Amino acid sequence: MKNKISDLRDHLFAVLEALQDEEKPMDLERARTAAQVAQVIVNTATAETKHMQVTGRFEGTGFIPDALPVEAPKSVALRSISREGGR
Repeated sequence: MKNKISDLRDHLFAVLEALQDEEKPMDLERARTAAQVAQVIVNTATAETKHMQVTGRFEGTGFIPDALPVEAPKSVALRSISREGGR
């Protein structure tokens, strides 16, 4: 995977810096659009991690660095799900 969550953070911080630029601030509509796109990306990553928890498969796309080994026991996934209230 080309882009990682760290890249998204870098882009969002660049938007914040551009908004604070007193000489040439970023257009607010452009900043809102960047934030909306970032939220969609975060939502898809959230769905991906929940899918991995439910299925017990911990092989993601690479957007979020792997925190657990590929062969993590299903009990790890089940504990994660139960902490979230079964969602």
